[in-house]
Amino acid sequence: MTSRTAPESLRAVQDLVNTLDVETGEDALTADGGPGAFLRAQGVAEPAPGRGEPAVLGELREALREVCLAHTAGTAVPAEAAGTLDRLLAAAPLVLAMAPDGGAALRPAPGLGAVAQFTARIAAGIAAAVADGTWVRLKACEAHDCRWVFYDRSPAGRSRWCTMAVCGSRAKMRTYRARRGRSESG
Repeated sequence: MTSRTAPESLRAVQDLVNTLDVETGEDALTADGGPGAFLRAQGVAEPAPGRGEPAVLGELREALREVCLAHTAGTAVPAEAAGTLDRLLAAAPLVLAMAPDGGAALRPAPGLGAVAQFTARIAAGIAAAVADGTWVRLKACEAHDCRWVFYDRSPAGRSRWCTMAVCGSRAKMRTYRARRGRSESG
């Protein structure tokens, strides 16, 4: 696990949001095999044809990206993204499953379609992350041309970029150049 890889409970969220490379426009969900390949890699059956599930997966991805951006900025989740997530999560119910050792875990309800099943798994992961305090550390890079989702492992939990070496350095250089330009023109 790299320092920016999310804990297991949040890995599906990170994997889904990072199917789109904002900088290049490369989208694994629209590539050949798209949602089916992604869901298979997540251990979920391929979506049924003609049910609109690929579009729902893209909608889920972008709403989760907005939540991660809110985590980065320390702001409220935009109302539209919150509404989208409320609607998608309501269509992906969870059940409490008991283990033989007395433990319990949230699981997708039986009979869900592929995307709803995946969405329910994401919901269970988010619930676990909220309970252990790790949910707000899943962030999206502040750089407008990046937006890559990363897990903030910094002690203070204030990271803003996916990497200091790339996005952080670019942002600092832009700030430096802007300050320098102002001082030279003034």
